[in-house]
Amino acid sequence: MTTEQAVESKSTHTRRRILDAAASLLARRGYAGTRLSDVAEIAGIRAPAIYYYFDSREDLVEEVVTTGMVRNLEHVRAALADLPAESSALDRICRAVEAHLQVVLRTSDYTIAAVRSTSQLPPDLRERQIREQQRYAEIWRELIDAGRVAGEIHPGLDPRAARMLILGALNWACEWWSPGRGSLRSVVFTAQALVRRGLAPPATVDQRPA
Repeated sequence: MTTEQAVESKSTHTRRRILDAAASLLARRGYAGTRLSDVAEIAGIRAPAIYYYFDSREDLVEEVVTTGMVRNLEHVRAALADLPAESSALDRICRAVEAHLQVVLRTSDYTIAAVRSTSQLPPDLRERQIREQQRYAEIWRELIDAGRVAGEIHPGLDPRAARMLILGALNWACEWWSPGRGSLRSVVFTAQALVRRGLAPPATVDQRPA
C-alpha cells in the first residue's frame, strides 16, 4: 500500500466512524439531542475535525438519514426478490413486513435514526428526505395495488390509509420493542398475522365501507 493509499484508507475509516457515531446518537436521541461534541467523543476524534469530512451538522445528519432509508429500501427489495415468482400478493406483503422489522429492530442504527429523526429535521432537509421516503413508499404502493388487483385485499379499504397505517405501526416498533420484551421472530409473526388478517377480504360480511 502506498503512502497516499494509506492516508485515503485512514480518512475513509475516520469518516465511517463519524457516520456510525452520529447514527448511534440519532437512533437514541433524535435530531434535537445529537450534538457534534458527542459524535466526536464516540468517534474518538476532536470535534473540529468533523468539519474536515462534513460541511455542517446538517450535512452529517442528512447522510446518516439518507443511508438509513436506502438500506431499508434495499433490504426490503432483496427480500421480495428472494420470494418464488408464484408467491401471493399477501405473502409478498408479509415478507416486506418481516424485512422492514428486521432492519428497524435489529440491523441498522442508520434506519432507526431515519425513523426517529426525519420529522425533526429543518424544512429544507425534511423536503429532501420526503423524496427518499416516497421511493420506499412506492414499493408498498405497488404491493397493495397488486393485492387489490388479485382480489386478496378487502375492496373497501383505502389503499393509502392501509399503507400509512402499516408503515406507521412498523416504524413505531423501534420505540417500544427490546429483546427483553419478546423475540424478534414473535414480533414479526404477530405483525404479519395482523397485517394479513387486516387486509384480507372477509368471507361473510358486507365489504362496503360504512
